[in-house]
Amino acid sequence: MEYISVTKFAEKYGISERTARNYCATGKISGAFLTGKTWNIPTEAALPKRGKSKVSPLLQRLRAEQEARLKGGIYHRTQIDLTYNSNHIEGSRLTKEQTRYIFETNTLGASTDNTRIDDIMETVNHFRCIDHIIVHATDRITETHIKELHKILKTNTSDSQKQWFAVGEYKRLANEVGGEETVSPDDVHKRMKELLSEYNSLKHPDFDNVLNFHVQFERIHPFQDGNGRVGRLLLFWQCLQAGIVPFIITEDLRLYYYRGIQNWGRVNGYLRDTCLSAQDNYKAVLDYFGIAY
Repeated sequence: MEYISVTKFAEKYGISERTARNYCATGKISGAFLTGKTWNIPTEAALPKRGKSKVSPLLQRLRAEQEARLKGGIYHRTQIDLTYNSNHIEGSRLTKEQTRYIFETNTLGASTDNTRIDDIMETVNHFRCIDHIIVHATDRITETHIKELHKILKTNTSDSQKQWFAVGEYKRLANEVGGEETVSPDDVHKRMKELLSEYNSLKHPDFDNVLNFHVQFERIHPFQDGNGRVGRLLLFWQCLQAGIVPFIITEDLRLYYYRGIQNWGRVNGYLRDTCLSAQDNYKAVLDYFGIAY
């Protein structure tokens, strides 16, 4: 078994080192032990729960179907719809049926010479990202969580073979999106820390709070590539966490979604209305599966 320090555990879960040591001392972290005056914490140790966290009917169903690997339910539908649409927005050439086939059989099935290995790997990895979100849905989101999503998404892709590309770490080279400048690599950590601190200070984040976080995340553009997909995964995570019905940006909403991000802060209604339309679509799916919201 591998172990981490109190400092690393505190950083991973966004808590103080004093709180982490107290959890160890009071036996709230299973498997933690002292070597001299230093606590050793199992790498996979979970953050002790403070009171009872409220879990929505949707999250309950997603977790149950995920554990059972149930086909044909909301978990199955969400994996395929979210993965296909988010990857397609970023240029993936896989069809929805190919995405479905990969999820259901772990093979590609019928293909063409134009199928890109990265499209396949990022599809498989995106499924794993959604699993990660469902497991950690009630956890406080930290920089470590965000970097982990990027690491999962980009593992074993061609980007991971490039020395200058930081998988699971913030960008090393300046980049832009849609012709717009983004935050410089030297300032990313500071800006992400500020963004998370502001968001996590909210006791009851609402729809606009979640959208504002998404826009600021995309404007920071913390990673060399994969920012759009990580950002939309975080959107889904934050909605589950806040008890808000999540949503999936589909191809027919893509241009409206981009317009909304560009105009946020001037005309917030563009992005809000687009995401509410996407939410209505997901509500229809919840209605079909008889899941309350």
